[in-house]
Amino acid sequence: MATNLPPEYFEADKRYRAAKTPGEKISCIEELLRIVPKHKGTDKLRAGLRKRLSKIKITAQAKKGTGKRESAFRIEKEGAGQVVLVGPANVGKSALVSALTNATPEIADFPYTTWKPTPGMMPMENIQIQLVDTPPLNRDFMESELLDLIRRSDYILLVVDLQTDPVHQLEESFAILQEHRIMPDHLKELFTEQRGLIFIPFLVLTNKFDNDNFDENFEIFCELLENDWPSIPVSATTGRNLEQFKRMLFDRLEIIRVYSKAPGKHPDFKEPFILKKGDTVEGFAGKVHQDFAKKLKTARLWGTAVFDGQLVQRDHVLSDGDIVELQI
Repeated sequence: MATNLPPEYFEADKRYRAAKTPGEKISCIEELLRIVPKHKGTDKLRAGLRKRLSKIKITAQAKKGTGKRESAFRIEKEGAGQVVLVGPANVGKSALVSALTNATPEIADFPYTTWKPTPGMMPMENIQIQLVDTPPLNRDFMESELLDLIRRSDYILLVVDLQTDPVHQLEESFAILQEHRIMPDHLKELFTEQRGLIFIPFLVLTNKFDNDNFDENFEIFCELLENDWPSIPVSATTGRNLEQFKRMLFDRLEIIRVYSKAPGKHPDFKEPFILKKGDTVEGFAGKVHQDFAKKLKTARLWGTAVFDGQLVQRDHVLSDGDIVELQI
């Protein structure tokens, strides 16, 4: 299909080629995107322009960050865990972050809209989990700071588009991450002899599971992967399975919520302490105050595995929802 570009496009393209500063180049490409007609014949051209724009913006941001400014890729961890969404362009990462959190990343139906990470807080019952939208994984251009962000994260959500060859998208994304020595935690046993690998828990989010018509697509997707990858189908557009996904992510983060109680008072249910599964009363005491772990004698516990108010020792393993009254 012919692109049928108007004369204004070629004039703007000349200005782009003559531009010297990143700001001038960004303005020119944004003008080109406004001029290019939107139809199938210009899809590749628009994608190329978005990709070029993304590279220039990231490079410009990196140069700004060489001074005292913080890099856009340095996202401080907040909430019960930091979870990054990765994957190819146009699979709906930004739409998912927008649907699940308070963040408002730029969303468009063409690729390379996202050029820097965007964090948002996802509520899950009475806690918040940090989700981070990221630029697309791309062999031709991978910002080293993006890789650092992924390596520092607590969990990776690999997003694919269920309606557009999700197996290829997953394999390509996995290959790119593997080239940079970032590996799924569930495959650790297959790579025991390789050194220098970073293993992080993964979950595959198969987005655009918009209605029942795509049930078979997801079944075929799982069969082709031989169920080797943990996955859940969701839809950012309709909200389908998003609540189930929240619970699944909470469980897979392997965290628990523990509530503090002062003697003679009601427990504080508003802000639970977040611990890892397997943590003990002693670990909880250290979370409340660094000196409490040393001074701790015993504790009273309310929970599913004990009698209400039962005395327990400092090495008692806690469960999600436990209420602890420390005896200092």
